[in-house]
Amino acid sequence: MQPSLLLASRVSESFHQRLRARFGVIEAASADFDAAVAALTPELAADIRIVVAFGSTRMPAASLARLPRLELICCLGSGYDGIDLDHARQRGIVVTNSPAANAASVADLAMGLLISSVRNLPAARQYLEAGRWQGNAGERMPPVRGLGGRRLGICGLGAIGLNVAKRAAAFDMEVGYHGRTARPEHPYPYFESILRLAEWADVLVVCLRADAATYHAIDAAVLRALGPQGFLVNVSRGTTVDEQVLLEALKNGWIAGAGLDVYEHEPAIPAELFRLAHVTLTPHIGGATLEAAQEQEACVLANIEAYAAGQPPRTPVPL
Repeated sequence: MQPSLLLASRVSESFHQRLRARFGVIEAASADFDAAVAALTPELAADIRIVVAFGSTRMPAASLARLPRLELICCLGSGYDGIDLDHARQRGIVVTNSPAANAASVADLAMGLLISSVRNLPAARQYLEAGRWQGNAGERMPPVRGLGGRRLGICGLGAIGLNVAKRAAAFDMEVGYHGRTARPEHPYPYFESILRLAEWADVLVVCLRADAATYHAIDAAVLRALGPQGFLVNVSRGTTVDEQVLLEALKNGWIAGAGLDVYEHEPAIPAELFRLAHVTLTPHIGGATLEAAQEQEACVLANIEAYAAGQPPRTPVPL
């Protein structure tokens, strides 16, 4: 018999068809995992062996407990912060992710947010919309410092951070980083703390994995150290930045600007952020490219196929 699979996130139609051809797919009735599991009949819930979802999907112990035969959770993307890993460990549920599948795409967006922030593109659009530009002979926006020669500090030199570093080098930026451990195989200077990195950097790009150790890692001290000429870019998870402190920093000039793809209480975004011209905002689209989706889906399918064949998964996460 085909193992039953709960599909709890939207996927491409081609991937959907591949899953349906191989497994008994049950569509989640809601984007909210709690509600989706609660809507299942006891018979369906008892039959589910596999869950496929984005790693940020909140999967608390109470909902996972309603799936008594669950054996495998496959995360689309590198993150798995939404899952109660303690519960998974206690029950022997295997959790997998798609490491590095979207790294290049997220790094591309990080550089886009960086350019938009440093070159003040949101304010430039407002300038045009207000009819203030009358050609080069009239009023012009004041010049700003370019990217070349700036110091870019990367918080988290994993797959995404390394891709950011490679792109920053092409813009003639100086790169430094902080991570859980130093990585001497790479040529960038290592800083023992995010605070020290922020003191050195002109731009801070957050590529941290979300967990208890990185919660509000970007706090008031870090933002003050980054300084009034500094910029913050976050393409990791919103919980890595103290959002209320960031608002205070942006409104009071502690830092020069920010580019944000993620938020602390998604999908809610503080209304004040929309009123700040020196902030670029995007709706958590860092990994939303066709290439990233194809790699993520291929990784998930490989993990499920291995499970179905009684083999170890290809990319398990540490529990």
